[in-house]
Parts: sequence; C-alpha cells; structure tokens
Amino acid sequence: MATATLDESLLTFLNTHAPNNASSETDAVKASQALFPSVTYTDAEKAELSKWLTSAAHVAAEGEDAAKAAERLSSLNTHLASRTTVLGGKPSVADIALYQKLAPVVSNWSAEERTGEQGYHHIVRHVDFVQNSPLFGLKLDDKVNIDLDSVIFKIKPVDAKAEKERKKKEKEAAAANAAASGGATPTTLTGDQAAGDKKSKKEKTTDKAEAAGEAIASTVAGKAGGAPEGAPTQKKEKKPKQPKPQKAPPAEKPLSPCLIDLRVGHILKAERHPNADSLYVSTIACGDPAGTDNTSEYEGQVVRTVCSGLNGLIPLEEMQNRKIVTVCNLKPVTMRGIKSCAMVLAASPKVTEGEDSHKGPVELVNPPADSKAGDRVFFEGWEGEPEAVLNPKKKVWETIQPGFTTTDSLEVGFNVEDVPQLLGEGADKKTGVAKLKTAAGLCTVTTLQGATVR
Repeated sequence: MATATLDESLLTFLNTHAPNNASSETDAVKASQALFPSVTYTDAEKAELSKWLTSAAHVAAEGEDAAKAAERLSSLNTHLASRTTVLGGKPSVADIALYQKLAPVVSNWSAEERTGEQGYHHIVRHVDFVQNSPLFGLKLDDKVNIDLDSVIFKIKPVDAKAEKERKKKEKEAAAANAAASGGATPTTLTGDQAAGDKKSKKEKTTDKAEAAGEAIASTVAGKAGGAPEGAPTQKKEKKPKQPKPQKAPPAEKPLSPCLIDLRVGHILKAERHPNADSLYVSTIACGDPAGTDNTSEYEGQVVRTVCSGLNGLIPLEEMQNRKIVTVCNLKPVTMRGIKSCAMVLAASPKVTEGEDSHKGPVELVNPPADSKAGDRVFFEGWEGEPEAVLNPKKKVWETIQPGFTTTDSLEVGFNVEDVPQLLGEGADKKTGVAKLKTAAGLCTVTTLQGATVR
C-alpha cells in the first residue's frame, strides 16, 4: 500500500523537536511507527493517516482563499469533536504535521476565534494536547499559550455513540434517496444501462409501450406456463409457526460488596455547581475506554461528570488534581440540571437516629499514592466482578453501604457484622473487617476513626 511522504519542512521539524529519530523516515507510516513503536496501524488507519498528512499540507496554506481556508478548518474541527487524535485514539505523525501548520495560526487567533460560539474549540484542544502530552514528547522552546480556563462559549461534549448513529442514519438516508430515484447511480450502471440513457425520448416512449404490451400479454396468457388470469389458484399451506426458544435469564449474582464497581478516580478539575450551593461539579478520569456511556472527553482523557454534596464540607482547592475512590456503577442521576455519572467516597462520623448526617466533618477516601485512575478497588476476601449497572430496585448499594467504615488505624474497611444478610451461619459465619485496597496498597482516611463511608 502506497502511503504519503513527509515534506522537507515536516522532516526538519521532526529532526529538531521529535524523539526517536523519526526524521530518518520519509514514509508517513514508517515515521509514525518510529515515533510510536508500541502502536500498530490497520490498513484502514494507514490510508487515513496518509489522507490527513496530505490535508495537513493544505491547512492554513498561505494565499488560500479565506472561504476555502475556513471550510478546511471547520471540517478539521468537526472531525476532532469526537476524537483525541486524527485517527481517533492512536497518535501518528499526521497529528504532528497538523500541529506544525496550525500552531502559528492558533497563536494569533483571538479568544473569540478560539473558544467563541463559532470558534475552533477542538482544534485548540488538539494543539494543546500535542504540544504538552508526553505521548508525543515534543521538545518545544515556544508553545502556543492556551488558557484552559478561558472559555467564552462552553459547547456540549460530543457523544461518540450518538455521532456514530448520526453517520449511520445519513448513509441510510442517502441509500434510500438513491433507491427512490431509480435505484441506480452513475457508478452502478452497466454498459447497456448507460447506453440506454442516450436513447431519444421517442425511443424511450416506444420501449415503454412495448414493455407494457408484453406485461398485458403475459398476464392474459400466464407467465412461463402458469395459469392464465381467472384460473383457480392453489393456496400455499402455511407452516405452523414454531415457538421461539426462551432465553434462560442470566444467573443472579449473590449479594456481595464486589458487585459495587469501586475504582480509583483522578479529579482533573472541580467547580461549584451553578444551581446548587451545597454541590461541587467534578471532572473525573475513572479509566473508562473511549465511547463508554455517560462519559465525555477533557484534555485528551475520557472523563465522567460527578456532582457531590461536599461544598461547605471540603475546601474547593482540596478537590483539585487529586486521587479519590469512586463508585462507578450507580445509575446516573440529574442533580439540579447536571447529570452525575459516579459518586465520590467520603468518610464522616457515625450519627444516631435523628441527627444531621451531613453536618461533617468529612474526609475523602485516599487510594494508595502510586495508584492510577481506573485501578480496581476491592475489599479483601470479597473479590469478584462488579455489575455493569446496579439495579436500583434491588437496593444493592443501600444494603451493602452500612458496612463501609474506618478502623482505629484509619484504614477503610467493610464490617460484615453491619450487613446481616451476609453474616452466614455456623461454619460459614463471617466476622471481622475486610480492608479496602488496590493492587498498590490500602485505602485510608486522614483522621476519622470508626466513621461511616459513603
């Protein structure tokens, strides 16, 4: 498969700024493989890579018509709306080629051109990602100055699944239009059909008349030896419908703390809820793959939006850029206009019936320092596969959560004695506190002993 070659200006840029000696390769695919040795490309991705490398040579080209230049930028911005890189999630030399061409252009854009209602939000985000991500490892003395907090018009994140469905419907509509207009396109016509298009109107009228006459004759005389019109016909016997085999319902998993999907989360940013004084709205990376339901993209990472009632209990600055533990399989809920797609685990003192359970103090659960976003969190002795989404009707969270507690040594654990349904009897009776941990170590709180965790 022939692929695009790198031009001299891009080779010079790679030689100066890129790692892995990629400038020694002029072939687009080989250069990409030299830059990113752990990445493999399918044939379709190789073709896509070549296409974008060619496009990069024309983006923001000097002397190009302003309308054409705007059309190219708009097309690129739309393409990046649901993608981290031009190939979707895989880096390539095409991303660097686009950065080389666009960086000087973006640096001169006004705030309105960058993040206004008609601005190129996704191009700006891509430029920032390429110049700062260790994935590309570019050695740049001068970077484009991008203030991530300076956004004039906040656009809704693109839902990757919805985008895929939209494109599918467009293709179906195009196919339906083609069928309605005769079912043939210039590329599907045979030689005889194409020649038929050149017939005069008179010839076409004669052809139609002959075809109509043949149709009438075949109806009267019967087609291919069939019975003529008016002759009695035999009805085909209908075969009795066979009942469809019923699928056996999936086996119900036994009640266990492992049904709750606990993961390490990384809060990338947190802010006050615009419509609720007691809530924070956090953007949290939980290790979800791209395209997961109820996720979006932020700074090149797949994230969840999470509302938490911690405003006034934990300072906002303590919610920034920190690791926490999240519950990731509760059914999403909309809280004062914002959809919350996970829950942040926090500890607070146990209260007696009638006391205010939200008065504080409150401390976030701390995962081990070396843990990463998406790491599985579990209770020792209760390992297992969590449910995809907890069924609210089964009250799994409400049943298990009362066992979540903290120990005298400030470790988070699960006290089975607080969940009678799991105690068992006789030789199977369970006791003690199972510690909450990841593969890297135990989860803790700062000062609260004997607290409840939720």
